[in-house]
Amino acid sequence: MATTAATTAAASGAMLRKATFKGAAWSKLSSSSHISSFSSRSFTSSSLKFDKNKAKESSAIKAMSQTNNTHVSGLPINLKGKRAFIAGVADDNGYGWAIAKALAAAGAEILVGTWVPALNIFESSLRRGKFDESRVLPDGSLMEITKVYPLDAVFDNLEDVPEDIKTNKRYAGSSKWTVQEVAESVKNDFGSIDILVHSLANGPEVTKPLLETSRNGYLAALSASSYSYISLLKHFVPIINPGGSSLSLTYIASEKIIPGYGGGMSSAKAALESDTRVLAFEAGRKHRVRVNTISAGPLRSRAAKAIGFIDMMIDYSIANAPLQKELSADEVGNTAAFLASPLASAITGTVIYVDNGLHAMGVGVDSPIFKDLNIPKDENH
Repeated sequence: MATTAATTAAASGAMLRKATFKGAAWSKLSSSSHISSFSSRSFTSSSLKFDKNKAKESSAIKAMSQTNNTHVSGLPINLKGKRAFIAGVADDNGYGWAIAKALAAAGAEILVGTWVPALNIFESSLRRGKFDESRVLPDGSLMEITKVYPLDAVFDNLEDVPEDIKTNKRYAGSSKWTVQEVAESVKNDFGSIDILVHSLANGPEVTKPLLETSRNGYLAALSASSYSYISLLKHFVPIINPGGSSLSLTYIASEKIIPGYGGGMSSAKAALESDTRVLAFEAGRKHRVRVNTISAGPLRSRAAKAIGFIDMMIDYSIANAPLQKELSADEVGNTAAFLASPLASAITGTVIYVDNGLHAMGVGVDSPIFKDLNIPKDENH
């Protein structure tokens, strides 16, 4: 599956950026926009030496874990003893990675994976320590990834895979990467999980206006970006422990016009949000599993560059959102950790906006038309 900005701030929402959080080792991470596939090979993070001081300044995360064994007052998010499967981690600058870090900081065991063609590079980067700075948690330790699975969420089972994919050299050496096979592998390896995260999307024609989108391009966007979530939940929900949580990533283009975000991706996000409500009912009644989605604001990422105007969207957000600051991926990760925790035990079927409030605006206040209005502005911008 080709990588596109279809994932979050879309969702993938997909627009993320890896930028240094001022003085903090916990970097801003950007969202992954490709369909993830995960390898059955295992990878256990090595305990490498690292400067622990770099992780102590991340104030946004301190509320969810203990730093230097210092007691955290209030309602800390505690996911110890929980296991999470994050579908959509292919590098260290995506939403999936940010969510994995937040869940790990709260104590959860992390299972992740990477789209098959990117698998070798991902695992090699992990082994070589290229992601070590990004793996630093608030207490100074490194995020542990218990196992990496191949998962191409476009295919439900082996019978769905066309011959040209089966014989594609980019898939050589990997097996059991369809949704059904991965769910079975996780069950065999661990028995159950508590948290399922869908952080992947793809729109092969995302740069085309909807009027110019082909049927195949449109259906491909829905298959990779919305039905993939239905398939994941369908196959994983039998092994999600009662009281568990599942979440996906969406984007405001599902309900508002975002010119340039084409190829059927806006339709895919709208479908994802509608499916979230129905899945919340079905999974809640049958399995006591909560289902929510996070609508994230624009962030720079490799995937977002496929759209071509991510910088413009970020500037627009800073100028017009109630909170005039650039969104960081760890803010999305924090929200995911909350939604996965007992603190959100009554929240399901909901779209949670993590976009500095941009979704609430009805007009662009930076328009020259409003130049004479007394509109409050953040002096730092």
